[in-house]
Amino acid sequence: MSQLSTYPLRLPRSLRTGVEQFSKQDGISINQFVSIAVAEKLAMLQAEVYFAERSARADMNAFDRLMQRSGGEAPRAGDEIS
Repeated sequence: MSQLSTYPLRLPRSLRTGVEQFSKQDGISINQFVSIAVAEKLAMLQAEVYFAERSARADMNAFDRLMQRSGGEAPRAGDEIS
């Protein structure tokens, strides 16, 4: 397990109340709830950066050529474009 550190966190009363309610409902501690929430936010931000970097490397001309190619097999039942 990674090293743990403490961080004094001040929350507005309304947020604290919500965190207490949902952490109790989930059967976890407030610290665990906040840690999960922060991890989810970091994952979302990292995914955003990842997709922006991938998008910047995209070759749209190659994509268009790929999409315009002929041949292959017909779409399976239910996969057709309506």
